[in-house]
Amino acid sequence: MNRKTIITVIGLAILSLGVAILIRILQPVTSPVISPVIENKQATVSTPANIPAPLTVSAAASLKDSLTEITQIYSQANIQANAKISIRNNFASSGALQQQIENGAPVDVFFAAASKQIDALEKKNLILANTRRNLLSNRLVLIMPTSTNVDGLTSLENLTNLDIQRIAIGDPRSVPVGQYSEQALKKSGVWEQIQSKLVLGNNVRQVLQFVESGNAQAGIVYATDAKNSTKVKIVQTINAKLHEPILYPIAVLQKSENQATAKAYLQFLSGNTAKLIFEKYGFSTL
Repeated sequence: MNRKTIITVIGLAILSLGVAILIRILQPVTSPVISPVIENKQATVSTPANIPAPLTVSAAASLKDSLTEITQIYSQANIQANAKISIRNNFASSGALQQQIENGAPVDVFFAAASKQIDALEKKNLILANTRRNLLSNRLVLIMPTSTNVDGLTSLENLTNLDIQRIAIGDPRSVPVGQYSEQALKKSGVWEQIQSKLVLGNNVRQVLQFVESGNAQAGIVYATDAKNSTKVKIVQTINAKLHEPILYPIAVLQKSENQATAKAYLQFLSGNTAKLIFEKYGFSTL
């Protein structure tokens, strides 16, 4: 090996050693720069957004139209005020909603079509103290389909007529409108005679649908449901003395995780804006 070759080899060795040393010098500086960036990204992802959970309102089926409109107005007002509040409505018969709450359903507000269901929850300490109030009242009406004319049907007493074979009412075991209907039919003296004719609905809207479709020749619903249907006509507004007062109580649930928001919503439902909408749909406000 000549002298020139030896110098070249030694030069390459020194260069390789220099590169290795430089990498070792730079490595401790590079690692800490990368690490904090990764940790910051993880912290950003794991931080929950500051948005409250939706307010869950369980409400009687007869409130669906009016409460849906009120919810839209309330939500729009909150958007304009930059308030992050949303409402989730759950509509069914008051009896079914009561059972859901008793079984642990995460509900913030209960808006029933009778006092019975709220009373039951109150006895089990499921209602937040001092939040219960009666907001609305309603009337009971006898209806028939607009597409047919049932001769001689002018009152509850006519339901015993042989021409009337199917009568729709809410199931008295769990549906408030059915319980009011049973009371009125008993006091009218026709309850026993019409048992074989009864078609039971799971809620007032189903009762209305039975009559609208012609599957029942008559039915008993709330005045508010009949008012907003073009497929039925009111035969009789039933005497309020024949049944318990039809009241709509509302309350915040004890286990609600949004109690402050729920109380504020109850206050809104008691205000003039909500009252005007309830009255538009035929309710009487209290």
